[in-house]
Amino acid sequence: IVEGTVGYTSYADNVVFKFCQLAKDAGMDVFRVFDSLNYIENMKLGIDAVGQAGGIVEGAVCYTGDVSDPDRGLYDLEYYLQFVRELEAAGIHVLAIKDMAGLLKPNAASMLVGAIRSEFPHLPIHVHTHDTAGTGVASMLAAAHAGADAVDSATDALSGTTAQPSLGAIVASTKGTDLDTGLSLNEVSMLNEYWEEARGLYAPFESGQKSGSADVYIHEMPGGQYTNLLYQSSQLGLTGQWSNVKTAYAAANRLLGDIIKVTPSSKVTGDLAQFIVANNLTEREVVEKAEELSFPNSVIEYFQGYLGIPPFGFPEPLRSRVLKGRTIEGTSGLSCFDGRPGAQLPPYDFDINRKTLEEKWSADKISDYDVMSHAMYPQVFDEFMERQEEYGKLSYLDTRTFLTGMKVGQELNVSLEKGKQLIVKLISVGETTEDGIVNIQFELNGQPRSVHVKDKRAGVAETKRLKALKGVVGSIGAAMPGVVLETKIKKGDKVAKGDPLVLMSAMKMETVITSPCDGVVKQVVVTAGDQLDGGDLVVEIDES
Repeated sequence: IVEGTVGYTSYADNVVFKFCQLAKDAGMDVFRVFDSLNYIENMKLGIDAVGQAGGIVEGAVCYTGDVSDPDRGLYDLEYYLQFVRELEAAGIHVLAIKDMAGLLKPNAASMLVGAIRSEFPHLPIHVHTHDTAGTGVASMLAAAHAGADAVDSATDALSGTTAQPSLGAIVASTKGTDLDTGLSLNEVSMLNEYWEEARGLYAPFESGQKSGSADVYIHEMPGGQYTNLLYQSSQLGLTGQWSNVKTAYAAANRLLGDIIKVTPSSKVTGDLAQFIVANNLTEREVVEKAEELSFPNSVIEYFQGYLGIPPFGFPEPLRSRVLKGRTIEGTSGLSCFDGRPGAQLPPYDFDINRKTLEEKWSADKISDYDVMSHAMYPQVFDEFMERQEEYGKLSYLDTRTFLTGMKVGQELNVSLEKGKQLIVKLISVGETTEDGIVNIQFELNGQPRSVHVKDKRAGVAETKRLKALKGVVGSIGAAMPGVVLETKIKKGDKVAKGDPLVLMSAMKMETVITSPCDGVVKQVVVTAGDQLDGGDLVVEIDES
């Protein structure tokens, strides 16, 4: 999958080309190239990069709206046909219809796939959808009858709701017809038994969603995001407000210009929706107060053009108000990208960065793939390397042990390589000492061992935090619950309205708290690592 490679943000062009070449060399044959806004200039770069690497290009058109509803808006049948024409002219080998929210109703699937098949009789068509409303099987059968060559499905145990439609249902429904898959339902069911058991291991991570939900046709939330956002909302203190979050998601989509919602554009929409609910804002208030609100970073970057340009442009006056006084870091005062963002980014220096990584982690631990990982996810890569330095390779552990740990008396076989096996038996777990240390007794290949482990839960005391004063401009609070990543000012600093004060993060959503006024910093009451609730006092400023 290529859209700013797999990092869901904009990278320098040489990073995209290098990624595709490394992936092809590693064994990747088919690359699905998509853009979350259907921005053709981004698509062309991905198509060229895959083509140069020698891969098969599956160009995707991301679907939103409803082509069967003439009143739905600008995303009509002609919009999609024109985009497919541009993809075909750019040199794709296969067309994917990427319906991440499960909005492609059966009748719409017949219309869209039928129209594309009629105009492009030799272009392979591959349809992907989610089953949030429960219409996935019907839609995929309709797409197949209209001329689709392949449709995505999931093994029954992992299908339905926000996942893909049932494989078993499609296999059974097409048996003995012109669309017969050739798969045996008995064999498919035998494979499904494994996944039924495997899913049980991950039960603690289930979202709690019990059934399909046809209101997806109203809020248009992608399937993968639906369950994530359901969990994130509870972590952000919005428990019991899920219906409000869904309503706000539709409002956020309207505020952003009725955009296609696929990662990362869907993240922008979700971040804005949670921001609206957490701050009890209306659509009108978002527009009117845009210059003073501390929007999530993803929203600011969207308006700065980090993702490209949406099909029907950016909404005004919201964009201008959000960007007032802001510039893009690393540029000479640029407030927003004009065109494809990757073309305006300096090339990534692979040689210099490789040398830096080798000096930090040692040369024998750094491969071409590691350098590429760092190019795309610098912070995540460093965290991964630090964890490996501390714990070694945890991939040797089975899933259950990795997720839940060992129980006293349990014996575990760990296979490091052929002929090299460790037998670990947990004997006892001691009481936590005053210093927060626990003594662990265990056997390693029959030999008694012990290790002292820091209990991270020990000695954790709740801190009662002051709340920002309502109605006092210089008393600045956290807009949402989260963790402080960085403080950008100190006591005595002079600040102007709009200056960044504190960077916070909540469930992968970063927010910069900005100054609502000119003045002098009276006190900064937070430091990096502090966990805050919404409304907790962050900074006090004496207005000038």
